[in-house]
Amino acid sequence: QVQLVESGGGLVQAGGSLRLSCAASGRTASTYTMGWFRQAPGKEREFVAAISRSVGDTYYTDSVKGRFTISRDNGKNTVYLQMSSLKPEDTAVYTCAAGLWMSDTSDPSKYSYWGQGTQVTVSS
Repeated sequence: QVQLVESGGGLVQAGGSLRLSCAASGRTASTYTMGWFRQAPGKEREFVAAISRSVGDTYYTDSVKGRFTISRDNGKNTVYLQMSSLKPEDTAVYTCAAGLWMSDTSDPSKYSYWGQGTQVTVSS
């Protein structure tokens, strides 16, 4: 019903910036809470950021606050993750997700649709 396609990943040097995009098809992105998750080799999936369906409130994990910004353009049916001051520990596969109403935006089990992910590698 909903397909999510990420783009914008790549290789950057520590301290650099990168913008990830998540384009949604089917139901519009504004219908859902949209989130970004990441997973590094040997580690559990980690919540990164989310933006709510209704008024666009944003949520971030502590490690990215002040460096990452999530936003949405409902006219383009796209969600963005602007990443700045990147660190080697940010290296991971980043995946966007969409879910219906939820009380905890950081819980991956509450999301119904997932993209395939895009690799972000930050060199030191």
